[in-house]
Amino acid sequence: MSMGRGATIFGLAGAALTADEAAFFRDADPFGFILFARNVETPAQLARLTADLRACMGRDAPVFVDQEGGRVQRLRAPHWTEWLPPRDAVAQAGAGAARMMWLRARLIGAELRAAGIDGNCAPCLDIATENTHPFLKNRCYGEDLAQVIAMGRATADGHLAAGVLPVMKHMPGHGRAAGDTHHDLPTVNADADTLRRSDFAAFKALNDLPLAMTAHIVYAAFDSEPSTCSARMTRLIRDEIGFQGLLMSDDLNMQALSGTLGERAARAVAAGCDIALHCKGDLAEMQAVAAAAGQMGPEAQARAAAALAARCAPQEADLAALQVEHDALLGQGHV
Repeated sequence: MSMGRGATIFGLAGAALTADEAAFFRDADPFGFILFARNVETPAQLARLTADLRACMGRDAPVFVDQEGGRVQRLRAPHWTEWLPPRDAVAQAGAGAARMMWLRARLIGAELRAAGIDGNCAPCLDIATENTHPFLKNRCYGEDLAQVIAMGRATADGHLAAGVLPVMKHMPGHGRAAGDTHHDLPTVNADADTLRRSDFAAFKALNDLPLAMTAHIVYAAFDSEPSTCSARMTRLIRDEIGFQGLLMSDDLNMQALSGTLGERAARAVAAGCDIALHCKGDLAEMQAVAAAAGQMGPEAQARAAAALAARCAPQEADLAALQVEHDALLGQGHV
């Protein structure tokens, strides 16, 4: 399987791939790409863009997106389904929530694959608390560890059945953070035992998944550095949580991190992140990140190859029937 060697995932500026971007991507050889609302207009345009990205690389590079449903959803009406926020959907489905979340993920995955997208930054395994920042709270699957694990597993399995790679986030747990990492660096002051029994346990239960994304959060019981840039936290993720898959940083542009983009990328990779994620699509910034992140080492390459091997053809399904079942579990018509 042909695979990119760069320890990076990059965004791009607009709805079409430019010649300068294509030349840079060929040179930098990123593992894959990530799309945002600025890259999405119509189904035909999006399918063309994802095809152009792969053609430019000469390989079946993975293309990721954030399509959680609710506020964090890059593909929107009128061309794509509008999904309830995950927390609302889980509450509305009640006892049928796990089946509903599997169906939801299978249907989201079908929409993504039709557009040439084969990776989704979900499930969100952060456990909601009274302190959870509003930017995250209704993206969580619940306040109970067992519920978050069950919903997370259903979401991951639905994606895999659709031929879409799930990326669990925000490892090792964002729910206790009162700040928004897009703007600030939060510190979680819970003791180590509490974190191991709750936040970390959600990820340990799904440690067999192929990909995960870090949290830009300080866990004061373990380190004074944000997890993304902490070798101590990466060792915990590998050794205690037991995650052996491909570990990517959250977006390097978020203000929780300090320093230049190159410095942020270098610190993340030095701490043990396999992939530095840069989402903004700014060419000069991407050049700095590519230079700083370098190429994946042998262990990261092996994890990347294993992640790509989990990307399978979608299972046969009657999507219309699945949609009817999904809507019935929510007790409503098409959302």
